[in-house]
Amino acid sequence: MKANHWQHSDEKLKKPLHYPECGLDDVYLVSGYDAVKTPYGKGIVVKNVDALLRAIGCSLATEKKALTGKELRFLRKQMSLTQSELGQIVGLSSQQVARWEKGEYEIPGPAERLVRLLFIQHDGGNVDLRQLLRKLEERDAPAKETLIFEKTAKGWHTTKAA
Repeated sequence: MKANHWQHSDEKLKKPLHYPECGLDDVYLVSGYDAVKTPYGKGIVVKNVDALLRAIGCSLATEKKALTGKELRFLRKQMSLTQSELGQIVGLSSQQVARWEKGEYEIPGPAERLVRLLFIQHDGGNVDLRQLLRKLEERDAPAKETLIFEKTAKGWHTTKAA
């Protein structure tokens, strides 16, 4: 199974750390975290977690593959929308959004595209909408594509794994 990898540029690569705390199953950190001792045992501190979550969201919003329910939930929560609010935006009920997020129903293409565009707008992104929609139409990327994220002075950057 391939997974997404996130790299913090000013550190050496570490053993990949599974990071399900973001709400997604296939996210791993290869830098940008430290193991710490807490009164409750071993813990992990993620550096610049807000930027990491934005990078994850941007990656999901511009991927060629179809969004899963968990990925839709991640994007919705990053935009601080309730299921009801997202339902109103796409013209459907909050129950339909809940069904998508639970994986009970496939997310229809127009709704999925709208959520992606909403996230990009929410994040302040400047993107050529026609180019993005053409890219999404191709949908030839594998469902579980390995991505490496590197934190630089200019922010997080994605590169596809070899």
